[in-house]
Amino acid sequence: MKEYESLIIGGGPAGITAALYLLRAGIKTGWVEKLAPGGQVLLTEVIDNYPGFSQGIKGYELIDKFTAHLDQFKFDKILDEAVEIKARPGKYIVRLAEGEVSTQTLIVCTGAKWRKLGIPGENKYSGRGVSYCAICDGNFFRNQVVACIGGGDTALEESLYLSKLVKKIYLIHRRDAFRGVKLYQDKVFSNPKIEVILDTVVTKFVGNAGLTGISLKNVKTGSESLLNVDGAFIFIGLDPAGGFFPPDLETDSHGFIKTDPEMATNLPGIFAAGDIRSKNCRQVTTAVGDGATAAYNVQVYLEQNS
Repeated sequence: MKEYESLIIGGGPAGITAALYLLRAGIKTGWVEKLAPGGQVLLTEVIDNYPGFSQGIKGYELIDKFTAHLDQFKFDKILDEAVEIKARPGKYIVRLAEGEVSTQTLIVCTGAKWRKLGIPGENKYSGRGVSYCAICDGNFFRNQVVACIGGGDTALEESLYLSKLVKKIYLIHRRDAFRGVKLYQDKVFSNPKIEVILDTVVTKFVGNAGLTGISLKNVKTGSESLLNVDGAFIFIGLDPAGGFFPPDLETDSHGFIKTDPEMATNLPGIFAAGDIRSKNCRQVTTAVGDGATAAYNVQVYLEQNS
């Protein structure tokens, strides 16, 4: 069984930054990532609020720069999935899909995943008209009619992005007003391709081989209708990417990991960084800051417990 001073689980901006800081400090580090490095950033067309890139930068290009920096160091990159964390005196055993590793400290950077509506037809038509990523699937619906579901910043931003590709968008929100920032709201309401439908929920996805429409219900009047669309994009928030945490690790009501300002959890030696943390602002910039803070405090922890 391989042993590490610190093990990072997750390869988004938080995990990459944490690894960079640990490796620069000479800490024996392992990095577990089941997919390609980058996380949700790979699904982002343009990031225009990361310092130093005043004209914006494509998500995959930013991650390429991150990983190129990290590739200067030699360390174990474990292409596997964490399944369970077991506490042992002075260390943790992390069970992977294939094998186990031992580590004195952990930094959990597994991020978050798109939340589902959980209604009939959603799973059936996922990939056949139902999508959670405009950047990934928008081109499939070029010059077609789609629905976007949600009321936060992501729903507004992604609708604006899709408006460059599709013929028409129905933006559906269950409340009588959007939660997103006013700048995006103003752009949505002034966009001739976007028709806003408020006080309405989607109750079912319908179709044949692929999606052909969505069933709607007005939450105030109770009236129901069928809206014909070629595709539907769901933007209703994120759920934590976990499921392998120790049972006594403290999380919030949504399952995101609670930490103190130094990224430490309630369990000694376990830290969390990035979107998996319980926090309000989930951005590349905050993930990078979390990763650096977590790695620094791993160093402090190792020094104090050596």
